[in-house]
Amino acid sequence: MDIAALVADPAAWAALITLVVMEVVLGIDNLIFISILSNKLPEHQRARTRRIGIALALIMRLGLLSTLAFIVGLTQPVFALPWQGPLNAQGVPSFELAFSWRDLILIAGGLFLVWKATIEIHEKVDPAETHGVVDAKGKMITNVGTAIFQIILLDLVFSIDSILTAVGMTDHLPIMIVAVVIAVGVMLVAADPLADFINKNPTVVMLALGFLLMIGAVLIADGFGVHVPKGYIYAAMAFSAGVEALNMLSRRKTPKVDDKTLH
Repeated sequence: MDIAALVADPAAWAALITLVVMEVVLGIDNLIFISILSNKLPEHQRARTRRIGIALALIMRLGLLSTLAFIVGLTQPVFALPWQGPLNAQGVPSFELAFSWRDLILIAGGLFLVWKATIEIHEKVDPAETHGVVDAKGKMITNVGTAIFQIILLDLVFSIDSILTAVGMTDHLPIMIVAVVIAVGVMLVAADPLADFINKNPTVVMLALGFLLMIGAVLIADGFGVHVPKGYIYAAMAFSAGVEALNMLSRRKTPKVDDKTLH
């Protein structure tokens, strides 16, 4: 189907809108990680690092779209472990540990995300034991190259997940490309406000790190063939964010007590 036919096809527009929404939702995970990493840098380097990370995400997604046959091939099993689950009523194993390259990438990315979020949480909970150089505000000074390298690793994982989602929703490459470009554009617009909001609200940082832990665990489970519906994950994230918003509103409305009034 050519471009003119796609533009005139209502089904193509419906697929595009649905895919844009899905890509934006999937991009939230990526954006949270980029925001947390960039906020550890000196202030004058943060915005540039976020833009580099998002640009790399776009380049990686478009690059993967140009090799769709390769990406689809990543779902083919490359090896299997002999251990398998119990037989069902039809005499077929309930599950078996067969791994594709996609599974291995998701497991590696999930482990990295869990490790990184755990390290960040430890720094927040017990900053006195944080190893490394600390600036005057108590923030860890992170090298820009190190931050970008970590962003690239997670961009790869999220990009593969994003493109496989796109492949599962439409067969038309132009729709995939437009949806990815729009979604990354939304990420670019939202990057600075989200990072500033996270930086100004310490409790939100801990909540975001908790999200990353959960996302990492889901990626690992997905790699092992245990598919958790993404709707459950984002519903849990939305509920937690709603509770935190109520906490923030409560703190803002509660009058501050002057120490002198206590004596």
